[in-house]
Amino acid sequence: MRAMLLVNPKATTTNARRRDVLIRALGAAVELTVEQTRYRGHAAALATTAHAKGYDVVAVLGGDGTINEAVNGLLNAVNGDDPAYQDDPSAGRPALIVIPGGSANVFARDLGLPNDPVEATGAVLEALRDGRRRTVGLGQALWENESRYFTFGAGMGYNAEVIRAVEGLRGTGRKATPTRYVNTALRHYLATDKRHPAMTLSGPGIPAAKGVYMAIISNASPWTYIGTRPVLPTPWAGFETGLDLLGLQEIGVTSILPAIRQILTERDTLPSGRHLVQLHDESEFTLAADRPVAFELDGDYLGERESVTFRSIPNALQVLV
Repeated sequence: MRAMLLVNPKATTTNARRRDVLIRALGAAVELTVEQTRYRGHAAALATTAHAKGYDVVAVLGGDGTINEAVNGLLNAVNGDDPAYQDDPSAGRPALIVIPGGSANVFARDLGLPNDPVEATGAVLEALRDGRRRTVGLGQALWENESRYFTFGAGMGYNAEVIRAVEGLRGTGRKATPTRYVNTALRHYLATDKRHPAMTLSGPGIPAAKGVYMAIISNASPWTYIGTRPVLPTPWAGFETGLDLLGLQEIGVTSILPAIRQILTERDTLPSGRHLVQLHDESEFTLAADRPVAFELDGDYLGERESVTFRSIPNALQVLV
């Protein structure tokens, strides 16, 4: 089995010594080529190259951002004329191996992998030995003339504004710790416009919902983690179903605190409240805004948008897990 390993040398939870150990362990199990990512978008280009050269597997040692890039490289490289792709889209491209190396590692944890890269490598080696593969669906966001796939989730509005603020802090050399996310969210909430919601939700067969302040879109659950605590706005979301959504039409203290309490509680029931908008297992919907609002995919801030359509892409990728 030929595998290309994409290594983000700036990954939060790994160092050169640990990376060398993981590379040797994988190299003993597969015919391994190692490539380091050097710039934004490089992982996508490398994954596209791996597909073109006929690699069986693309492995990623990095955080959710690096994994997202690799996934987009794999999906954008697909040849629709390939008979394997026509029969099963996931079989027409290399399988994916995920080794968590970031601060949150949401995709890896949603797949059931340990959050520690050494333990996750052990689990991946077992999957390789036993031939275990899982076919997962992905999400796709489309806006203007652009599109991008996502593995676990997306967001528009206040939640994406928090990610934008944290990325700004990271640009000054500060780490994206759970405490920093919480503190940034609290500070940002105090300055947020709580009187003028911008977004409207619509879609095929979906009653339009106006006055949405923020929207959480999920392809899996949990949507994210605060340290070891899962965040569960859409507990029914999964890689084998369509997309889920939780929208808030009020974000005053008396409305948002009960919602926060519910999504931080492990449970298998949906959040309840008068000002919540919820979707489950949907194939497509659109969020349109009367002014540009913050937008993120897989924890990566992508600027401000006035309209984004979200689609479910079933059976998109095989993962060794």
